[in-house]
Amino acid sequence: MKVVTADEMRKIDRMTIEDVGIPGHVLMERAGVAVARRIQEIFEKRKTIVLAGGGNNGGDGIVTARELFNHGWNVRVLMLIKEDRLSPDCLTQFRIAKKAGVPVEFRSEITASDLHGSIVVDALLGTGLNKSIEGSMAKVIEVLNNSGVPVVSIDVPSGISSDTGQIMSIAVRADYTVTFGLPKRGHLLYPGAEYAGRLFIEDIGFLEESLNSRELKVELLEINRIRSLIPKRRRYSHKGDYGHVFIVAGSRGKTGAAIMAARACLRTGAGLVTIGVPESLVTVFESRVTEEMTLPLPDTGNGSLSARAGKVILDFLSTKGDVLCIGPGIGVSDDIERMVSDMIGSINVPVVIDADAINSIHDLRVLRGCRSQVVMTPHPGEMARLISKTESPGKGLKEIIKAIEEDRINTALNFASDNGLFLVLKGVPTIIANPEGDVFINPTGNPGMATAGTGDVLTGMIGSLIGQGLNALNASILAVYIHGLAGDIAKERKGEQSLIASDIIEAIPEAIKRLEDFNG
Repeated sequence: MKVVTADEMRKIDRMTIEDVGIPGHVLMERAGVAVARRIQEIFEKRKTIVLAGGGNNGGDGIVTARELFNHGWNVRVLMLIKEDRLSPDCLTQFRIAKKAGVPVEFRSEITASDLHGSIVVDALLGTGLNKSIEGSMAKVIEVLNNSGVPVVSIDVPSGISSDTGQIMSIAVRADYTVTFGLPKRGHLLYPGAEYAGRLFIEDIGFLEESLNSRELKVELLEINRIRSLIPKRRRYSHKGDYGHVFIVAGSRGKTGAAIMAARACLRTGAGLVTIGVPESLVTVFESRVTEEMTLPLPDTGNGSLSARAGKVILDFLSTKGDVLCIGPGIGVSDDIERMVSDMIGSINVPVVIDADAINSIHDLRVLRGCRSQVVMTPHPGEMARLISKTESPGKGLKEIIKAIEEDRINTALNFASDNGLFLVLKGVPTIIANPEGDVFINPTGNPGMATAGTGDVLTGMIGSLIGQGLNALNASILAVYIHGLAGDIAKERKGEQSLIASDIIEAIPEAIKRLEDFNG
């Protein structure tokens, strides 16, 4: 399902009105009826207050009130904007509601007693908000949030940026949000997603071709698409048909990162996995591996890879490996930085770059010169370090991280497009972007996954799926979704507080099976 900005939704509205010929007031009628229907499904009949602004969002709210009133509900509209400042369609709905007998009054402020015992419909501001909320409107929202009553927001909770999910100084905390046509970015990005509550997406008559236009570049991952990506196994096949993944990972004190990446890789279906490890730690690894193989790599004598390891890695990949995963737990040193930079320009298989391998890149021209598909999997801190070295050298890391979290979609989109790679920006939610400017939002996962090692698990999963024949984009999409779903299954078993990365690995088989068995 596509995800839109406020401007993209306005274009869809305009196309529906001008090209198809459905008048704006008809769309408003359909929107209000849809909201009223949802309210009647969720709640028993009870006192309802509609807080309405003066724009089209307010008009939607007035239609909602009239529809509930016609079904015998005790409903009242409190208008926060004077009649002479209402938009044309909102004014029309106001006049219709008055003639229909719906109680409507203009108010400059709202008190807790106004809202006591009611359902509140938030129809104050809608998707067009582009500045901070101040004055009387901010006080109304504060009273509403402190009232403890159930809230249904129309289109987007008032005060949330529909493009970024950021709070515009203050915002309505809704229990439910009813939006139209397509979800907005602010419904899915935090903190907007938290403020939106349960989201309903209603069809009010937009053309299917406008809702699925290729011009809309952001998409929410859905289970049917995900299921179609799962590699199918032929009855007549062998381990060599499912990829040989080479994982370069681990150093003294960080051997677990390599083991977790390798086990996740196998659990996701790879036929063969070899871990490239510092030669002085081979004995440690040999005591821990079972299905995985190991390849000793030149090290510096202290359990960290030497720059000389690059040639051995390239030689191995030229004859055996189908994909390289590099970074989990390898540490950062001058040798590591030299090895990573030297290898990327010469590699001839797809490469997944994570963790310390990301931190070892100082010149993005190295990535742009890679002849193979590159997947990078930074968390916001690693993303900030990349940006600080290249695009924003004068800014501090905290400032850059804040900017990333305030605009995860465009951060991922711009970096992937500028550098010709596939970016998996980990976090809440995880964002996948390709060089062509397409962006995908992942809906799975939970806070329990904020624990050491979960990124190593994801790296192994992406490498596994590339090794099984998926391209870098589809492997990233499928791995991220399964990774989050496995985390959700692990949460069911262990709870959020006690969840660890190994629990996610154990849940991968069930996650894949649930997808395969899904019949929705």
